[in-house]
Amino acid sequence: MSAAEAVKTVCDEMMTWLHREALPIWYGFGVDHAGAGFHEVLGLRCEIEPRARRTRVTSRQIFSFALAGRLGWSGPWKKAVSDGLDYFFAKCLLPDGSIRMVTEADGSPKDDTFSLYDQAFALFALAAAASVLDDRSRVEAAAVKLRDLLMTRYKHPVAGFEEANPRSLPLKANPHMHMFEACLAWEEVGGDKVWSELADEIANLCLTKFIDKSGWLREFFDGDWVVAAGDAGRILEPGHQYEWAWLLARWGASRKRDDAIAAARKMVAETEVHGLNRPHEVAIFELWDDLSVKQGHARLWSQTERMKGNIALAALTADDAARDVHLIAVEKASRALMGFFEVDTPGLWRDRMNADGSFVVEPAPASTFYHIICAIDEIRKYVVTH
Repeated sequence: MSAAEAVKTVCDEMMTWLHREALPIWYGFGVDHAGAGFHEVLGLRCEIEPRARRTRVTSRQIFSFALAGRLGWSGPWKKAVSDGLDYFFAKCLLPDGSIRMVTEADGSPKDDTFSLYDQAFALFALAAAASVLDDRSRVEAAAVKLRDLLMTRYKHPVAGFEEANPRSLPLKANPHMHMFEACLAWEEVGGDKVWSELADEIANLCLTKFIDKSGWLREFFDGDWVVAAGDAGRILEPGHQYEWAWLLARWGASRKRDDAIAAARKMVAETEVHGLNRPHEVAIFELWDDLSVKQGHARLWSQTERMKGNIALAALTADDAARDVHLIAVEKASRALMGFFEVDTPGLWRDRMNADGSFVVEPAPASTFYHIICAIDEIRKYVVTH
C-alpha cells in the first residue's frame, strides 16, 4: 500500500468513527439538553459531571458542530450550533463585547478575567458559525466588535496583543496562534480586509520573534517580544510546533511567502526528530531548549497537530519521495490518535498517555473535540483533492 493509500484508509476509518460514534455521543450527552450549553467533560461511560464551564469550550463545540454540518453529518448539528450560540450570547458575552472566561454549570457568571486565549476562540467560533448560518449578521457584528475592542484596548505597540490592560507579563505566543487561526477563518468566510491584515501581522510576528534560528518556537516573552528569561523562555512544545507549521504553511501558500513555508518545514522536521516518543509514535508534551525532555507524557491534541502540520506540507511538496515522508508521518500520527479512542464507550477518548504508553484514566474533555474534528477534516480535504 502506498503512503497516499494508507492515508486514505485511515481517513475513511476516522470519518466513520466521527459520524457513527463521536458526533452522536457528543450531541446526545455532551450537549446540556436539560439546561443549556455544553458539558465540560463526559465520564468514560457518558456520566455527566456538573463542572464550571470555560467559554473556550463553548466556542470549540460551536465550531465542532458547525464543521460537522459541513462534513455532512445527518444529525442535529444545526440545533447544536444554534443552541450553543444562544448560550454564548446570553451567558458568555460581556457588555463591552469581550468574552467572559468561565460560567458556573447553571450559566451564572464565575470568572470575568480577561483572557486573550478565550477571545481568540470566540472569534474562531463565530467564523465557523458564519460559514453555516443563513443569516450571519449577528455573529459577524459580534466578531467585529470584539476584534475592534482588542485592537483599541489590548494592542501591543509593536505587534500582536497584550495579555491584560494594564500589562501583565509574560506575553505569550499561544493566544496569538489562535488569533491567527481565527483571522484566517474569517478570511475564508469572506470577512473584511482587517482580518487579513491582522493575520499578516501575527504571521510576521511569529516569523521574526517567536521562532528562533534553530527553527523552534518559543512560548513566553517579555514586554518587547524578547524571549523570557529563566525556565519560561526555555520551554518548547512539540504540539505547538506542528500547529504553527500548519497555519504558516496555509498562510505562506496564500501569500506566496516561501519563507513561511520554509519555516513550517523546519519546524516539522525538527519536531519529527526531537519531539516524539518513537516507541509509541506520539508527540510528547514539552522539551527544554537543549532538546531534553521536560514532560514526556503525550496529550491527544498534540497528535492531531502532527497530522495537520504534516498534511499541510504534503500538499505543498512536489517531490514524490519528500511528500511520502509527510504522508507516512500523517498515517502514523493518525494511528496513534486512534489509540486514544480505544475506550469502553466508542466515541469518547483518553486525553493523556504516560511515557510508558499507558493512559491516564479520567473523563473525556469536550475541549479536545475541536482538535480531533479539525484534523480529520484536514486529512479529508487532502484526500479528496489529491
